[in-house]
Amino acid sequence: MRTRGRGFEDVTELVHAVVVRSGMSRGVCVVFCRHTSCGLLVQENADPSARRDLLAWWGRVAPDGDPRYEHEDEGPDDMAAHLRTTLVRTSETIPFDGARLLLGRWQAVVLVEHRLAPHRRELVVHLTGE
Repeated sequence: MRTRGRGFEDVTELVHAVVVRSGMSRGVCVVFCRHTSCGLLVQENADPSARRDLLAWWGRVAPDGDPRYEHEDEGPDDMAAHLRTTLVRTSETIPFDGARLLLGRWQAVVLVEHRLAPHRRELVVHLTGE
């Protein structure tokens, strides 16, 4: 998938489509992100202010271009993106039943892009069940 740059990409429907195509009715779905400068979260999907607040907080915790960073091979957002990824996960586990993800009412599976520019990202979805 291609991100739009720093921010959130809702991947819930992509993950749900894998579950449906599998033919399994119940089990566990593991979504894994194959990158070190973005990550995955199960997060609020209704109020965009929650996502804006998360982005702002990560910016305070791991600011772009901090002169104390040694690693800046790909620009001033490079090391900040790696640091921000340590605050999220590279994988999420979601149960499913009736071929539906058992997410809460206000939950979505989101890829969090920490780099400023758009990037191509790969997700691996693994299902266990029946």
